[in-house]
Order: sequence, then structure tokens, then C-alpha cells
Amino acid sequence: MNPEPISTPVTLDNCASEPIHIPGHIQPHGALLGFSPGGQLAYISATAADVLGVGVPALGQRMAAHDFADAGDVSQSISRVLSDHAPDGPLAIHAEVQLGGSGFDLIIHRSGDTVVAEFEKQPARAPGVGNFAILAHRGMDRLRRQESIQVLLEVAVDEVRKLTGFDRVMAYRFAPDGSGDVVAESRRADLTPYLNQRYPASDIPAQARRLYVISTLRLIADVGAAAVPMHGLGAVPLDMSHCVLRSVSPVHIEYLTNMGVGASMSVSIVIGGQLWGMVACHHMTPRLVPYPVRMACDVMAQILAANVQTLTAVEHAARLSRAGSLRAALSARMLRTDESTRPMADMTDELLDTFGAGAALFFEDARLTVHGDVPMEAARALLAWLTARPRDDQDRLLAVNSLEELPGDLALLLHPWCGLLAGCFDEFSGGWLVLMRKQQLETVSWGHRPAPNTVIGPLGARLTPQGSFDVWVETITGRAVPWTAADLEIAGGMFDELSRTSGHRNAQLSKAKDLMMAVLGHDLRTPLQTINMAAHVMGKSAVMNEQMSRRIQTSSDRMERLIGQALDLSRLQSGLGLNFQKVATDVSELLDSVVDELATTYPSTTFSRSIEPAVTLQVDPDRLVQLLVNLLSNSHHHGAAAFGVKASLSGHASTVQLEVRNAAPPIAPEISGQLFVPFKRQAAVNQRNTGGMGLGLYIAYEIARGHGGTLAYSYDHQQGHVVFTAELPR
Repeated sequence: MNPEPISTPVTLDNCASEPIHIPGHIQPHGALLGFSPGGQLAYISATAADVLGVGVPALGQRMAAHDFADAGDVSQSISRVLSDHAPDGPLAIHAEVQLGGSGFDLIIHRSGDTVVAEFEKQPARAPGVGNFAILAHRGMDRLRRQESIQVLLEVAVDEVRKLTGFDRVMAYRFAPDGSGDVVAESRRADLTPYLNQRYPASDIPAQARRLYVISTLRLIADVGAAAVPMHGLGAVPLDMSHCVLRSVSPVHIEYLTNMGVGASMSVSIVIGGQLWGMVACHHMTPRLVPYPVRMACDVMAQILAANVQTLTAVEHAARLSRAGSLRAALSARMLRTDESTRPMADMTDELLDTFGAGAALFFEDARLTVHGDVPMEAARALLAWLTARPRDDQDRLLAVNSLEELPGDLALLLHPWCGLLAGCFDEFSGGWLVLMRKQQLETVSWGHRPAPNTVIGPLGARLTPQGSFDVWVETITGRAVPWTAADLEIAGGMFDELSRTSGHRNAQLSKAKDLMMAVLGHDLRTPLQTINMAAHVMGKSAVMNEQMSRRIQTSSDRMERLIGQALDLSRLQSGLGLNFQKVATDVSELLDSVVDELATTYPSTTFSRSIEPAVTLQVDPDRLVQLLVNLLSNSHHHGAAAFGVKASLSGHASTVQLEVRNAAPPIAPEISGQLFVPFKRQAAVNQRNTGGMGLGLYIAYEIARGHGGTLAYSYDHQQGHVVFTAELPR
């Protein structure tokens, strides 16, 4: 007969909703009593009188003189806690008491308004247990001395096993997804090792994680023992979150039974209010660890957590310091150049090292630069998706850890690049920085197959824990090493700084544009006045025609140059780039012609040359003339007239080198760093070049780049020459 179909989907959420903090039962190796604020007994475990062997109050009654036999310290301790009306109540108090001829650990704490008194049977003293304080002190001392997290955990499992006698003690470290890796283990020699195995997040449901944080030590003394029910005055169950005797979820009992475990203990490693890790102890038979020994283990776990936090904080502070230096260097370089992505590209290695990335994309003014083996098609598709995404100021930084988080077509293009940390640092220029990580091909040895088991029972469908704990190996693909909170913190600070720097530079650029427009208006007015005057004179006297014609030609050329520079600037600033029509060109002949022309234009300046003949390149001849005229004119305007200007051309195996030099002092560092930046303020006050806007070198630089080459400034200290060198690829 087939079972009825499952009407409600059975998921891990069903398991996670189990109210394990109010189980209504306790473990049988003790007794629990709960007193109302008025001192009446409100809760009692069913076997309390038999376990304690003495009289106890009845439900609804206050403590009487004959209760707890002659152990007056029990009544006094409970009364003392009842009379303490602090909002959060006192911390748990502990005392060793004798009742009915047996020893008990009495633990009293508050649960809301209820004062809870737990009586845990003391086990028979095992050999060496009385010496546990010395063992605990030694373990704590060893923990304080360690300087790495891994060694800390290895020492911890070793010392906890010596202190408690458990067959197996493991240290778990939890991943961001909640799964836990066994990173250290001390075990009985005949037991199967669990070291380096991973257990899925579903093994510890959300409400169990909450309890592990607020109650850091949990003992299950006998996995197979029957739980004892609680009785209460009303229908409201007692919140047993902090109770040491709290019974165990049947699902967890089944889980431990399937593992062959007879007793277990867990000690939480809590850092920053989060469950960072855990020390988990297993014994193959029932085992009641004395309460003082457990408290020593709890203190060791707190020392362990404090040391982990300290080591992590030191490492984080050092990383923040390195990131701060990188951020400052980037900002300083950005302020000295016209492109934000250029200094980023120059510091790519530092950026990749800081974030543990393997590639970087720089995008600004429609120009995309890729560092790493990311296909250009995939990079362009990624930038198109990023810029099209709706976002706000709170969504400026995007972190992606797997291809599943991306659109399918984009994921196919990007594979195996799965991790993205992307942000827009300049809305005005559309500036983006994207850091990328490849997939982490990871072979995981799971402690069991990480999938829920659904069965049909008497009450319908339910999840059951694993029945087999054989190692299940899985290769994980399509995921990168996740971006950590530290990564996001550092990236947030860096993007904030980059945005501030870009804003400051954009403000300076706006002022410089205003200055350029003023200079352009002034410079165009002068040749226009000359043309107007020459035309007026030519209308009156034929004798002056030739002289006026030359003036008109000179002024027209000057206007054309100014307007051409303004148009080129407009194309560059809008991201369109310069137009290039490349043809095979005799660069030797071209340079020779340009030098002749400028020698005629500036007869007072000596132009010398050293030109290797018949050097041919694929270039745009008009643009190359523009580059040469800018360099030669710049040298004429800024060099010492007595020396003149020297141009040279030489061919090499893979490049052709064009060099222009003039005699002059070295250019000041604050100026040399901005030679190829448009709107240089010093250009507006250069008395030897009143017709310049400070755009010539910027456009020349872009022409060299457009040909796949470079343009650079250097200083020849031996000869006292300012040198500009353009290298173009053959």
C-alpha cells in the first residue's frame, strides 16, 4: 500500500522550527525545580523526589523547613536568588550539596521571572579527576602561548580530551555558509578519523545555533537514556535555554545514535556574538563529566575565543594598514593624472594582492582595460550588465561569489571567473573598478551526503538524520573563495576614497575648462582682430597686400590649430577617441618636412636634425604631423633660443624612436607629473607661448597611444636637455 502524498513540503525549515528551548523534559541524571517570584514551586521534574531522596515542595507551595532535609544551604541559596530583583538576575551560582546520601552539583539561575534550581548527580570520582584543576591550569597556560589559530585549535582538542576523558574531541571551524570543517582532532587510536571532513549547515539548525551562542556548554551524558517529563502549574512551558539538564531533541538523539555515540559534549567558540567554531566531544558509552570540569572546559573555550579574536584583530589591523597605504597612494596618483584608471593599472599587482584577486577591470570614459586572462568579450558584457543594473547610493559595491548569482548568458561568458567585487567610483566619467576571482576547484570530504532524508512515519512526513556517516566526496565548481566581511570593509573604504578623489579632480577639471574657455576666447580674438585689420589695410593699399597676406595666413593657421585642439579635446573627453587613418608612411621624410616648415615659421630658432633615412611605418600621417608639430613647437617655446631644437629619428628591431630635445632646466616635479594632463594652469601664464591652452602635449600623448606607442618626458643631466621621446611599434 502506497503512503499518502505529502501535502506540505518537508524542508530543513520544518526541522529548524522545532522548539528545542522548551522541550518539557530533562535528562534523567538529575532533578529540576522552578520557583515563581513569590517563592511558590511552579515547575518540577517528575522524578525529583526519588532522585534527591528528600522531601521537596509540592507544586504551588513555598519551601518549608522540612524540605531538602537538613541541607539548609539549598533553601538559603534558592531564597537568596529569589530575593535578588536585578533586571537580568544574578549570574548562575554553583554549590556542592549532599542530599539523601548522594552528592549533587546545585546550579541556580533565572529564566525570565522563574528561579531555576538544577540538581545534577555527581559521578563517582574517577582516578585523577580530583587533579583536574592542575590539568585545566596547564591547558589554559598552553592556550595563552600559541600564536596561530590552527595550533590553538590543536592544543585545545588535546587538552580538553585530557581533562574530560572523552574518546574523541574535535574542533570545528564554521564557514560563512554554516557548514563546519573538522580542523583538529584528538581521538582514541581505534576510532575512524574525522579530521578534514565537512559537515553541512543542516546538521545544526538555526535554533540550535542560537542556543549554542547563549549557552556555550552542552552535555548529553547518556544518549540512550529516557527523558524525564516536567510538571508545571500552568500551560506555559519553562524556557530551558540555560539549563544544564535540558533534554535533547529526538532528531539529535537519532543523529548521535546513528553515529554510534553514547555521550557527547559541545563547547561553543563565540566571537563577536557569532558561533565561530566548536569543540565537540564524543564518547562511545555514557559519560557524566563533573560540572566543575565542564566549567573549566568552558573557560578554556573562552580563552581560545579571546586568542582567536586577538590574532584575527592583529591580522586585520595589519591588512587595514596595508590597504590604507594603497588607498593613499592611489588617491595621490589620481590627483596627478587625467585618468583614474591609469594609476590603478600601474598598481594592479598591489590591488590584486590586497584583495586576493586574480584579475582586474578598469573602465572609464568608455575605455576598458583588462589585467588578467579575462576574455575581452566577457569583460565588455560584464561592464554592460553592471552599468545597466538599477542601483542607489547604498548599492554602490557589488560582491558576487558564484556564477549562480549572475544571468545565465553572462555566467557562460565569464566562466571560470566566479567571484566579482565591483564598484563605481565616478558617476561623471562612468568609472568602474572590478576585481575578479576564479572558481575554487574544491574536493570536499563530507562527513555524510549533505542532503535531507524524508520518511513517512505515524505522524506523516518528517526529516530524519543521516543513517550513514560514510565519507562522501564532492568536487565543487562554479564558486570562488567568498569575499569576506574584511574584504568588503576594505573595499568600501577604498571606493569612498576613490569617489572623493574623483569628485575633487572633477571640480578642478571644471575650473580648468572654464579657464580654457577664457584662454580660447582671448586667443581667438587676437587673430580675428589681425585678420580684420589686415583686410581693412588691404582694401586701401595694394603695396601692403603681400605682407598682410602673410599675417592673415599666420593668424588663420593659429585659429585652425586652436579650434583643432578644442575639437580633439572634445572627442577625447567624451570617450570617442581620435580618428586614425593609418597608411604606410615614410616617417623620415615626414619629420624632415615638418622640421623645414617650422624652421621657416620660426626663423629665429635653430632647428637641427638627425634622421635615419627610409623608416616606414603604418601610421596616420596627419596625426603624426600633429604630434611632431606639438613636440617641436613646445621645445621652441620653452627651450633656450641659443641652443635651438634638435629632432632625431632612429629605428630599432620592434620600435621606432622619435626624439625632440631642447636646452632648459629640468621641469619641476609638480609640473612634470601633469605634462600630459589637459588644462594645465601654468600653460595660461606662459609668456613665451601666449597662444597655447596646455593641450598640445595631452593630444600628442593620445596620438602616440592611439598608434600603440608611448610618449614620455626625461631629463638629460649630462647635457642639460629636456627630452620628449615617442616610441611607435613597427
